[in-house]
Amino acid sequence: MRLLIALVLVIAAPWPCPAQTLDAASPAASMSAAEMEKFLLTARIVKRKESSKGVTNAYRVTLSDGVFTHDAQIQNVDIEKPFFDVGPRHSEVNFRDSYRFNIAAYRLSLLLGLDNVPMSVERVIDGRPAAVTWWLDNVMDDSDRRRKKIGNTNPLRAADYYSIMFVFDELIQNRDRNQGNIMWTPDSRMWMIDHTRAFRTGKDLLKAENLTRIERNLWKALRALDRQAVTEAVGKALTRNELDALFARRDRIVQHFDQRIAALGEDKVVYTVR
Repeated sequence: MRLLIALVLVIAAPWPCPAQTLDAASPAASMSAAEMEKFLLTARIVKRKESSKGVTNAYRVTLSDGVFTHDAQIQNVDIEKPFFDVGPRHSEVNFRDSYRFNIAAYRLSLLLGLDNVPMSVERVIDGRPAAVTWWLDNVMDDSDRRRKKIGNTNPLRAADYYSIMFVFDELIQNRDRNQGNIMWTPDSRMWMIDHTRAFRTGKDLLKAENLTRIERNLWKALRALDRQAVTEAVGKALTRNELDALFARRDRIVQHFDQRIAALGEDKVVYTVR
């Protein structure tokens, strides 16, 4: 069946962003961020493949603009429940699972100077708004890596990326980080994907014990994070309450690392990715 692509929904004005560091062997490596975004927003769906992983009914498509062809992930989940329970160790009040959080995570990551959250845009697919996210080439998720007993080629770099992930997940209060949405390149660079269960309205840190180190540029960007800039960047992807909670957690993270630096010294806490 021919897939008809509806008009594009834009959640905010076009956002100037740096090009992401993609697999050098991919033709997309030479594309600018603006070209990537236009492609995700306008390219025609030529093939659809259901995803075998995840619980949000995400699926993989192949996009083409007649010149360039690349895959993307489509997620249109947008669920709200007063209470969510999947067992004694995982229950949540005011549960949200929404495609818009993928877009917010990408936009926020740019303000933080991160380049390991894949580009995600909002677009109407089959009559429903959805997050269309750039498909990563030449990566393996953490679950497959562990199952196949494939170690990271650069364990020190991998540890550095884990520390970045811990800070980012606390900031956005990600409730669904798992081995299936941690992706690794052959040179031990981590990509963080699938953030549909993030941006909760809780203001406390969930796992402060994981916040032992912070990457130097991320630390500077986190301290300087501006409410107006974030609001403009994420557009309608986050509500006022979600933004309030985000900045409350930011303040707690900054306070946490200020205390660690005072106690241990900056050289023991702040680092540069190896």
